[in-house]
Amino acid sequence: MRLDFNTAEQMFKEDKITVLSQTQDGLRYLKIRSLSRKKHLKRLVEATESDIDDHRVKVMFRCLYEKQVPIELIDELIEEIYEEQRARRRAFEDELVHSLYQLHVFDWGGIYRGGLERTIVNNYVKKIWRYETLCQKIDEELHDSLRGYVLCSWYNNWTSIIIEDIFRDHPNVLPAVGRVKSIDFFINDVPFDLKVTYLPRQYVGDKRREQGLHHEHTALKHLADDLGIFYDESLSGSQFLGDLWQKLSDHPSAKAAHGLQDLKNFRDTLLENALQDPSELIQWLYENQGRRRFDAANRLFLILVNKSNYFDSWKLKRARPLLVERISSYLDAVGQNPGNIINFEYESQTYQALSEAIIIVHD
Repeated sequence: MRLDFNTAEQMFKEDKITVLSQTQDGLRYLKIRSLSRKKHLKRLVEATESDIDDHRVKVMFRCLYEKQVPIELIDELIEEIYEEQRARRRAFEDELVHSLYQLHVFDWGGIYRGGLERTIVNNYVKKIWRYETLCQKIDEELHDSLRGYVLCSWYNNWTSIIIEDIFRDHPNVLPAVGRVKSIDFFINDVPFDLKVTYLPRQYVGDKRREQGLHHEHTALKHLADDLGIFYDESLSGSQFLGDLWQKLSDHPSAKAAHGLQDLKNFRDTLLENALQDPSELIQWLYENQGRRRFDAANRLFLILVNKSNYFDSWKLKRARPLLVERISSYLDAVGQNPGNIINFEYESQTYQALSEAIIIVHD
């Protein structure tokens, strides 16, 4: 039975991407949608010699779908467009990776993703009424905060492009060359949204609580108090952990060494369990999404872990040779039906998604 355009459109809006991709009509819908930009769709119109005079995106999309354009032709055009885009990036890729290695500290400066305007309004615009004070605060505080925010955003943007290109360069992968919600590429015709992350601090905390243990934050504070080590509680959660962990690792006492080793052993055990079976961690990642960005799309999680220093895991996003080796090994061995069914709950509702995790550990 053929899937009409309106039904396919509704299924996509309802995050039923897994179901869509399991039919030829649904897969064709997703692949045309992955071309979503006007200039790409116009090229598909030309390639199919379609008589479509109205070049609005929605009209071209519907007409091309209803024309039942062969999937093989869509694939060819996608690969052609991607190679044109990739050639431009390939020309400066080595210099880009070199530039990324110039960032030595990953610090948002107290301004977190999506919170730039909110931070400025709440802490400066609404709080300060004197002009001279505002100018002084801008010079003394805001300049450095903005610098950190821009550098971290820059790093995340370009490392994400590098990682996505590693996937998209592989013969088992078809890119999504336009902006499309919840799809970065298709692996053997299965659509995936790539999520790059680390071993989540909150996940570690939840697992420690399940076993009746103090949160790492609390355990480190107790150690520091016992040893008379100063700490700054105004730091963000990850910064606080990294700062105090480093101070304790530099302390000469056996108590500091043993306390940190216990914390590290717990993390190492969680990591080994995830390497053996990542399903529990994947389920946790789905269930702990931010409400604003929630969806139940197919997700491929790339989890980067620097085992010798968990707080330096961000540096692995630029370790291109390592990433190429591990990602390529996964894609070389991937079957015709990549991913596993994950059942999870979110706000009292049950969802199902197709997902998999690639965990890259550097020690």
